[in-house]
Amino acid sequence: MPTAVVTGGAGFLGSHLCDTLVADGYRVVCVDNLETGSLQNVEHLRGENFTFLNHDLTRHIEIDEAVDLIFHLASPASPIDYLRLPLQTLKVGSYGTHNALGLAKWKRARFLLASTSEVYGDPAVHPQPESYWGNVNPIGPRGVYDEAKRYAEALTMAYHRQQGVDTCIVRIFNTYGTRMRPYDGRAIPTFIRQAQANQPITVFGDGSQTRSFCYVDDLVRGLIALAKSGEHLPVNIGNPQELTLLQLAEAVIEATGSKSEIVFEALPVDDPQVRQPDITRARQLLGWEPQIPLEEGLRRMLQTHEREPTSV
Repeated sequence: MPTAVVTGGAGFLGSHLCDTLVADGYRVVCVDNLETGSLQNVEHLRGENFTFLNHDLTRHIEIDEAVDLIFHLASPASPIDYLRLPLQTLKVGSYGTHNALGLAKWKRARFLLASTSEVYGDPAVHPQPESYWGNVNPIGPRGVYDEAKRYAEALTMAYHRQQGVDTCIVRIFNTYGTRMRPYDGRAIPTFIRQAQANQPITVFGDGSQTRSFCYVDDLVRGLIALAKSGEHLPVNIGNPQELTLLQLAEAVIEATGSKSEIVFEALPVDDPQVRQPDITRARQLLGWEPQIPLEEGLRRMLQTHEREPTSV
């Protein structure tokens, strides 16, 4: 039985990845310090094929068994979290990535770095291909996340080139789905929470800024495909269907049947005006593209909210 380590495995994205890996026959070691993750997200996985390790990845990590794959997802990922935890975000992007790569080198495991579309900053190129170097403000409030991920990419390639570690890098675009915390500050869980309470839906700026939303099941499928490939250079994984935040707010109102009105608030500092992945490389290298449209993804989220309380 192959073994996969998932850092940040108790978070929104990590827990869905753990689900799929266990279902695919992997033994999974989930590493998380629960700063932004929750045991509620993985409690259903407890068993001989799943182990939870409460560990801060900025400290040295050892695992006393063979490891085949390491998915390094550990990091605060929502603006509320990385603005609340700026130093921790920088440390997990640097020390944490170094420790995870050291484990991959020791175990001779394939290593996947979960990077982000935020490395592109507020892009001058649209849509964003992997060859675009980005337009990031390193000293702005979002810089702690953007630069932590950019440094992690550089560190990953250094381990690959100098130490021979088998690495790959995924640049993840906006992802949504079940287990998102309602107060994590990201657009879709915020809009759903407000719409279900018939409260005003808050859209920043005039709502013309664009995003591209990929359902979590599609995203996880892309992560696993990349991990199983022989690719080493960055690959965008996301949904190229672009829409404005105003359009998203209207879609959430329609999906929930809400009576909410849309209100506008000041745009956050360094908020990107456009975000759309060029997924040409994902299609060519992995045969991957998203399959779940926004309407279906929202329906799945709402069904889950009706069945059980949302984890925090």
